[in-house]
Amino acid sequence: MPLGATYALSGRVQEAMLLLEQAMEQATSMRFGAWWSLWRIWLGEAWRLAGRLEEAHALAELALTHAREHQERGHQAYALRLLGEIAAHSVPPEVEQAETFYRQALTLADELGMRPLLAHCHSGLGTLYTQIGRPEQARAELSVALELYRTMEMTFWLERAETVLAQMA
Repeated sequence: MPLGATYALSGRVQEAMLLLEQAMEQATSMRFGAWWSLWRIWLGEAWRLAGRLEEAHALAELALTHAREHQERGHQAYALRLLGEIAAHSVPPEVEQAETFYRQALTLADELGMRPLLAHCHSGLGTLYTQIGRPEQARAELSVALELYRTMEMTFWLERAETVLAQMA
């Protein structure tokens, strides 16, 4: 499963979806409890990257429901962020929904000390605000994301956030 998630993030979306779908079938038949939500989140992210937003949304909702039912607060935070990403990448962006999901994910991530997820949520909000013409809010969110990425030495994500910020100039 982690290989599929890595493929998705590196742009190898079709390969990712194949691996993630196969792993999900196996996991469902073997009843992998704690991983159930996370694997759906990973596949949902691959579908989002492939532009299959409806499928991604359905999986994110399933993962969120399952995570809530099983008190998997970290997985809840990841599912909320994915829902924020989906809303932000809808055409046109569903701004209020995206903000709500990102803020809920931020709250949980902060409570749980999930700093990488905090950074991703701030970056997502910054990117959203850039797209909809709110430069001051975008800079504020991206600045937080940049600082978090920098302190955690997450150079891949740092470069992405810097690119978004540079495009604003």
